[in-house]
Amino acid sequence: MANQLDLEEQEQLDQIKHFWKQYGNAITWALIVVLAAFASWNFYQYWQRSQSSQAAALFDEVERSVQSADPAKMDRVFAEMKDRFGSTIYAQQSALLVARQYVEIGKLDAAKSALSWVAEQSSDTGYQSLAKLRLAAIMMEVKNFDGALGLMNGSFPASFEGLVADRKGDILALKGDKVAGVVEYEKAYRLLDVRTEYRRLVEVKLNAMGVDVQGREQVAVATGK
Repeated sequence: MANQLDLEEQEQLDQIKHFWKQYGNAITWALIVVLAAFASWNFYQYWQRSQSSQAAALFDEVERSVQSADPAKMDRVFAEMKDRFGSTIYAQQSALLVARQYVEIGKLDAAKSALSWVAEQSSDTGYQSLAKLRLAAIMMEVKNFDGALGLMNGSFPASFEGLVADRKGDILALKGDKVAGVVEYEKAYRLLDVRTEYRRLVEVKLNAMGVDVQGREQVAVATGK
């Protein structure tokens, strides 16, 4: 009986040896690939946390530079943020922040550059849209109405459509195209949430252009149209 067991054990060992000889290298390399992938993933997670922490610290410096309203300091810190952490959300927030301050101190070209960077480089459609809206406002200020309108004719998320329509209305009104401006304001009025103050602002614009949108709505309700 013992000899039979010994023979069975020997056969099993021989099978294992044969199997390992045939597939051992493939198994070893597969394990190496899996372990390397796991190590790479761990390193990537660590790198991401490190990048986020460093970007957050630099964002604090961006905020301080904005509060100081020192153009040279803002230029330097924002440039560093773009170079080192351009793919992070902190860089996009920094661009919007410095652009607003650039406008305040009259550096419109610097503001346009910061906003254009977000509009072109950001992977977040929300930040892209916000940058385009603010960029269009600057173009309107320098009377580049066609450029501003071109920006607003691009693609935007549904949540921004009301704001975009309102901005188009502003541009068209400034261009002297009252009819088209009213169309856009009415579109904005329909799209914006009834609970927002911004919708009330659009209503004021329509009233200023001779459109009683509230009265028209009341008539529509009364007549069932």
